[in-house]
Amino acid sequence: MITRPHIHIGQDAVEQLLAYVTREGLHRFSLVADANTYAALGKEVEARLAAAGLDVRTILLTGPEVIVDELQVVDVMLRNQARDRAFLAVGSGTITDITRFVTLQTGGAFISVPTAPSVDGYTSPITPMVVRRLKITGPGHLPQAIFADLDTLRTAPQKMIASGAGDVIAKWTSTADWRLGSLLWTDHFDEAIARRFTSALYKVVNAADEIGHATPAGIRSLMEALIEAGLCMADFGTSLPASGSEHLLSHFWESRLLVENRPALLHGAKVGVGTSLIAAYWQQVRGMSRAEAARRLAAHGLPDRDQEIANIRVGWPFAVDQVLTEQASFLNMDAAGYAALSEKILDHWDDIQAIAADVPAPEKVIDTLRRVGGPTTVAELGLEPRDLADAFASAHYLRNRLPMLRLRRMLQIA
Repeated sequence: MITRPHIHIGQDAVEQLLAYVTREGLHRFSLVADANTYAALGKEVEARLAAAGLDVRTILLTGPEVIVDELQVVDVMLRNQARDRAFLAVGSGTITDITRFVTLQTGGAFISVPTAPSVDGYTSPITPMVVRRLKITGPGHLPQAIFADLDTLRTAPQKMIASGAGDVIAKWTSTADWRLGSLLWTDHFDEAIARRFTSALYKVVNAADEIGHATPAGIRSLMEALIEAGLCMADFGTSLPASGSEHLLSHFWESRLLVENRPALLHGAKVGVGTSLIAAYWQQVRGMSRAEAARRLAAHGLPDRDQEIANIRVGWPFAVDQVLTEQASFLNMDAAGYAALSEKILDHWDDIQAIAADVPAPEKVIDTLRRVGGPTTVAELGLEPRDLADAFASAHYLRNRLPMLRLRRMLQIA
């Protein structure tokens, strides 16, 4: 178990931040924000710290779109002139992830001041980054404290609030994929962590209407769920339990939008829609007999290696080598190995159906997304039909895992 950060959620977060840094003997700060988060809360934090006689230097990230990539990370590192400064990440997911990675490299203290309840990464030690246009997960620094101001969180754009809810709602399918991988592949499953994820999930599901109306109680429930989801990842050591097929779809879309210079989409919005799509596949598995699964597995057989490599080149043209390396276990599988994997699926068919029974119908996922104010379809996200078709064809290649997107291919589920 990791050392828990100090966490405060309330309407006096800035006052509590000042009291905390005084107790901890912190006097010099690099405040990281972008134009929007600086206006939302960064300017106030900067002024309050300065009025208390503390040394604050603000690193304001600029540009039409701030993303977590190698350029932004290097920019922040170069603009931080002193290693003895504590970092204040005043922002949402992007600002937090950049600061998390930078402080891991510099060894500086890191305090998170969220401006929107939009992601489950505030308490995660993992940094999602775009490197050479490919979404990867790298190490990061867990914040030593989080100060979440409820008034600021409530006034965040509704699409960001809905994005946070979508990131938690995704646990419906990510947990199912995690269980599936533990049965069929090499994933380690932790029942206690899974129960904590489920508790966080239903904290959001049960407060969906209040979250959609941004009530104090609803936003507190959402923020508590996001923090707990991040702590689950921290305790487990990786993001695997929180990142299933719905996240693979999101990663594919994110990379494509970058390559094609199209506007970025909120992470939680993408994974929320992805959850409804993957839930539909789990529903089909729930209604499939073992005999039908056996027939489909036998009819499909071992994929042609050369064709798989060709598919990877088409789906991931900017990251061929990385994806080929990730897929080595599958690409090097022979007919006997594939037959053994197919037999394993059939041996565990009752277990797989039990997992499927815990995934709600896609209609329930869609209803929950609608209640929190989020998009429910690919079209509402602003994506094109080809983006969906290509993601279904290629997203599963990104990780060396056996999630629903791969099982779907093996079972030829349309």
